[in-house]
Order: sequence, then C-alpha cells, then structure tokens
Amino acid sequence: MITSLQNKKIKWVRSLQADGRLRREACACVVEGVRMAEEALSCGIQPRLALHTPELSPRGESALEALAGTGTEIEAVSPRVMRTASDTQTPQGLLLVVPIEPPSLPDKLDFALVLDSIRDPGNLGAILRTAAAAGCQAVFITPGTADPYAPKVLRAGMGAHFRLPVASLKWREITRKISGLSLLLASPHKGTPYYRLNLQVPLALIIGGEAEGASPEARDLAHERVHIPMAGEMESLNAASSAAVLIFEVVRQRNLKQPE
Repeated sequence: MITSLQNKKIKWVRSLQADGRLRREACACVVEGVRMAEEALSCGIQPRLALHTPELSPRGESALEALAGTGTEIEAVSPRVMRTASDTQTPQGLLLVVPIEPPSLPDKLDFALVLDSIRDPGNLGAILRTAAAAGCQAVFITPGTADPYAPKVLRAGMGAHFRLPVASLKWREITRKISGLSLLLASPHKGTPYYRLNLQVPLALIIGGEAEGASPEARDLAHERVHIPMAGEMESLNAASSAAVLIFEVVRQRNLKQPE
C-alpha cells in the first residue's frame, strides 16, 4: 500500500490533475469515482494506473475486479494519499489514469459542434455530455476554450469523452474539418429563431462563451446566426443551456416522421 505523499506515482497523478501541458505530453488524464471507472471499462478503455483505498462500495469492488482483468497497474493507497491525489473534496476511493484516445472522427460529418471561447469547465463538460447523449458526431474545441481533459470538465462530462470524438484544433484545421456543412452561430440577441430553421441539413453549431461571446473567427466563419427567443426578462441563457436547446432541436427535427 502506498502511504507516502512523495511517492512518484502520486506526484505524477497530481501533476496530471493540475497541468494541461503535461496531460497533452503524456496523452493521459485522470478520472475519478466508480461511475467514471464503469464508463471507461464499458467503452473498452485500458487505464494505465488505478489507485484505490482499502474500503470500497460493492460497485467499486466490482469495478476493481474488472480492472484486474485488463492488465492495469493497480495500487492500494491510504485514504490520506487518495485525498492528496484526488481533485475532489470527498474522493470515492477509486481513481484512474486513462489515455487520451477519443474516438475517431467519421469520414463524413452531418452534425458537429464547435465550442468557441467557453472557459467555464462545468459548462464545457455539460455541453459534451449533452452532445454525446444527442448523438453528435464530433466536437471541435477552439483555441481559448477550456482544456476538455481538465478534472472539472471530465467530471461534468460523465463519460462523454469516452464516446464522443473531441478534437482541440486551430481554426484553420477546424475550418477544413467542417467544410461543406451549414455553419450556424448561436447568438443571444440576433438571428433566426431556432425553431424556424431547417436543421435537417448537414450542419455545425458554433457555441460561444458567455463572457465575451463568439470570437471574430467564429463570426466570420458562420453562414447564419440563430437565437433562442425568451419570453421572460432574463438577458440570455448560459452556454450549456443554450447548447442543449439547440442540439435537441436538431434531434427533434431529424426524428420527425417524413411524409410518405
């Protein structure tokens, strides 16, 4: 059992939690909790390292048993060490270091998201979770957006990262990837109401951050602006809520029964 806070593996985990540059260099990130471990296993992820405390819930024990059959390096740690390695205040006693290996992009895109200047980790993770639930084919992360593999984003995503192609790219690369799609920029005040647009065509939704809105690159790239009319007196929705409304309007329209 690891009891020292100076153990090399514990220091490595803490560095991965704190340093996005190190995550990119190592192509690895840290996920915590029993449910995230279950999600990783269900998606065929091969963890590099698993840390656990001696006492786990029955679900945690089952996840640990499943990990034992994957060749993952498994280390028992003291509760004190787990609290040090964890990014949460109340660790569940199970932590994994997993490779950053998002699913491959499809050859032909029909429905994608571009997340631009979204700096709040909770909002970014929530949008990724919504995108995965809706069957979005890919999410492109622009420069200036939060690191999609930061601990808070991973927690809010609840396993979306294992099921959804997520690519952090420069604008030039994103433009090439979404070439041929109708590009709709979510706008808090301007544009066509979302329910009046034909969202059955191949498209990419561009969602900007709340504080500064979309970047000049996003505004120049968009073919059309779309907004969510609000009957109440609030000025706007946050990025995660706006994205959910628009994403599931795409799903609704595409699930409409076609006339015979």
